[in-house]
Amino acid sequence: MRTTVNIDADVLAVAKQVATRAHRSLGSVMEDALRCMLASLDERAGDRSIVTLPAHGCGGVRSGVDLDNTEQLAELLGDDEPTRAPA
Repeated sequence: MRTTVNIDADVLAVAKQVATRAHRSLGSVMEDALRCMLASLDERAGDRSIVTLPAHGCGGVRSGVDLDNTEQLAELLGDDEPTRAPA
């Protein structure tokens, strides 16, 4: 497929040298370079493991608990004074 891209002059010069030395077309050298870069991105994305966070109890938040209500949370946790976000 034919397309137009903007390539840094220094990068293009090196790619042309590689193509000449390997008796290959500039397009095939560019394709290989792009394939290598895309493959390395796929490998890094595959390294991400599923993270399991610890949970206390089961079934999630107790019915009626509002996680946005700091006063209610403080009361449930037995804290005399609710924690307030800095102003």
